[in-house]
Amino acid sequence: MRLLQLQSDGGVKFAEIYGDIPAYAILSHTWGADADEVIYQDIITDRGVGKSGYQKIRFCVEKAANDGLKYFWIDTCCIDKSSSAELSEAINSMFRWYQNAAKCYVYLADVSIRGWGREHDPEIDDTRTLIFQQRFTRGWTLQELLAPAIVEFFSAEGERLGDKKSLINQLQQVTQIARGALEGDPLSSFSVDERMAWTNKRKTKRDEDAAYCLFGLFDLHMPLLYGEGKKRAFIRLLREI
Repeated sequence: MRLLQLQSDGGVKFAEIYGDIPAYAILSHTWGADADEVIYQDIITDRGVGKSGYQKIRFCVEKAANDGLKYFWIDTCCIDKSSSAELSEAINSMFRWYQNAAKCYVYLADVSIRGWGREHDPEIDDTRTLIFQQRFTRGWTLQELLAPAIVEFFSAEGERLGDKKSLINQLQQVTQIARGALEGDPLSSFSVDERMAWTNKRKTKRDEDAAYCLFGLFDLHMPLLYGEGKKRAFIRLLREI
């Protein structure tokens, strides 16, 4: 597994780890413009510091260090997407990577701490529900929400907003995911139809990802065939199920 590791000079380098994987944090975030995101090649060549997406790396460095974690994983740069074989392996492994993370940090780049309100303030519930509607209707956030045991939410300023447990009412209302699934019950205890219902109205940038982002929910692996279209991808997914 390829992880990011903080260096003594404050920078980050890749650590290729095989066998026993050390404790690590993982990031859930919204992608910005492609040109703004720090990608694999930027880390290799030390060219990513000037990109706006580097803020998410700094955020992870700080939070992981505070939690005593030396390693962390971010999908924008820890996958060499120029390699179709590596991309396929990553998408087929991603649910497990989120599941095995010591902590998952949800970075809400468009949410200010000033607009969040106090904990347990009923007047702010509608605002929080709207925030989660904007965030958790994306396809990939389904596994990012369900797989990790510990999910913590942070504002654009890096302030902690709560965790999956404290915010479960809003999350359940927005996603319509069974409360037990959010609390960590095995996904196999929910029917195929029920798990499929959690995917309703979710959007992905690429059509095929609407099916590919569900691999972990059904504990299966499939080759990626970008270009096959959403319908064919779902037909293959249902055959595997």
